[in-house]
Amino acid sequence: MKILHPQLPVIFLMGPTASGKTALAIELVQTERFEIISVDSAMVYRQMDIGSAKPSEEELRIAPHHLINFIDPKEAYSASNFSGDAIQLINDIHTRGKVPLLTGGTMLYFKALKEGLAKLPESNELVRAELQKQLKDKGIESLHKQLAIVDPVTAERLHFNDTQRICRALEVFEISGKPISQWHSEQELDALPNPLLSIALAPVDRSILHQRIEKRFHLMLEQGFLQEVTSLYNRGDLSLDNTSMKCVGYRQIWNYLNGDMALAEATERAIIATRQLAKRQYTWLRSWDNIEWFDPLNEEEFNIVKQRILSFSQNN
Repeated sequence: MKILHPQLPVIFLMGPTASGKTALAIELVQTERFEIISVDSAMVYRQMDIGSAKPSEEELRIAPHHLINFIDPKEAYSASNFSGDAIQLINDIHTRGKVPLLTGGTMLYFKALKEGLAKLPESNELVRAELQKQLKDKGIESLHKQLAIVDPVTAERLHFNDTQRICRALEVFEISGKPISQWHSEQELDALPNPLLSIALAPVDRSILHQRIEKRFHLMLEQGFLQEVTSLYNRGDLSLDNTSMKCVGYRQIWNYLNGDMALAEATERAIIATRQLAKRQYTWLRSWDNIEWFDPLNEEEFNIVKQRILSFSQNN
């Protein structure tokens, strides 16, 4: 699918988890100039409300979000799925005379939409099953070493704990005989053609962000996060092999329910994992071209970024 109105503006409101993106997006929607497209790999799933920090029912009534609550946790949802869905929504929003405001923290989704995606070979169940067996028998470090032999460019780029992408890169090589890095380099990707404003909403003082992450996770537990994961656990058709259950917080509470650790340990690991996620998000943002940084904890800057977005939407 192609962008129908390449001359019209698109806004990316990015930032680490717990940085206040949703609050700003909701404020902007009140101007009646914008529609929100969620860019969050956890919020797409139904029954995953508390742990994904979805907007409340009241917030969604005031400011509806596209691309949340529409996938069952049993299903997979990829950057490619997101890119196709987002382009359709961008076209629809522009047709309605509004500006698409894409907000969230799943940086891979932003990148896929902005730069386009290579058309890779379809998954092969037999190859995938064999890789999963090797993963179980030998561990992810062994698979990462295999990848370093057949595709050193991709192996260098991926952390050795990035199970999903390491397995996918090996799968592509097994199916095609060609490294995934070569697939990417040989294809001319369909980049987003619209005037684009990229905003990073990121606290300068990371210690405050860490405190907010810890406070928010304990609040999630008070709101019933344990019960939410227990309900998913008791369905009987989900496991940690599902993409949905690999989301930060869900994986750690799942391990508690499995009896692998105490709740206190699961809580601490979830908070640490969320902080590590925030660190990775900062790393993505620092590599982003033409990005404008604002500190949401600075009231003056918070007002400035709001005016910057309004101005961009009017002038383009």
